[in-house]
Amino acid sequence: MSADVRSPVDMTGYAETVAVRKTLRPLVQTFCLSVTGGAFIALGFVFCITVTTGAGALPWGIVKLIGGICFSLGLILIIVCGADLFTSTVLSTTALAAKRIKAPQMALNWLNVYVGNLLGALIIVALTWYSGEASAAGGRWGLNVLATAHAKLSHTFIQAFCLGVFANLMVCLAVWMSYAGHSLLDKSLIVIAPISMFVAGGFEHCIANMFLIPLAILIRDGSGPDFWQSVGAAADHYPLLTVGNFITLNLLPVTLGNIVGGGLMVGAWNRFLFSRETAAVSGE
Repeated sequence: MSADVRSPVDMTGYAETVAVRKTLRPLVQTFCLSVTGGAFIALGFVFCITVTTGAGALPWGIVKLIGGICFSLGLILIIVCGADLFTSTVLSTTALAAKRIKAPQMALNWLNVYVGNLLGALIIVALTWYSGEASAAGGRWGLNVLATAHAKLSHTFIQAFCLGVFANLMVCLAVWMSYAGHSLLDKSLIVIAPISMFVAGGFEHCIANMFLIPLAILIRDGSGPDFWQSVGAAADHYPLLTVGNFITLNLLPVTLGNIVGGGLMVGAWNRFLFSRETAAVSGE
């Protein structure tokens, strides 16, 4: 194994150390870093919506790929700037399995990060709304948000759950692979392909949806006649866009799926695979 990268065993040990450090950090610091993380993911979605608006002439898969590459900016910002993201925080299952943290500590950390991410995402929702971004490209920017969000509320519970599993499987694999690198370039480039796959596949990410769907609800309920006339649509074309539907049809099943996809299929699974070697290296 090259000295320039960590081995899978070293990555597992490093993931445990990161999880312990983040779990035991002061609550206020974690919350503030989580607000930042939620905002970063929202900014990645702003980039994604912007570049895919009006791109309908391109093949469907190419549009999805372009959007995914741009959305990866959100996770790159989080990794490079040290912000906290709920969907990667669930990797603390490694430290729990290693008995380096306790379940109540992990649960409190998850809740703190989740709420912080929500606040950060909603701050970008407010900034986006009051900036008038929804009217960009003759209103097609806002129409793109509406159509994308409405489609996310059209899944059954089990579909949303499974799409959530897929999404955080890719997000946590991206974060896990970033543990192998040491340089800024390593950590930035390695996340692009997994995140692009997650977006291109139409997978569901609870924190990204904390930005997209509330923004869509705001556009649906707050836009005036001029907006609807410019886009040739009407508010009643998007009946699923309500706060209640957002929570029950999307946020709940997607969050559960994200926990399984990242916490179990990446974090706990890698700890199981490399537990003996990791214990030997750390002297347990």
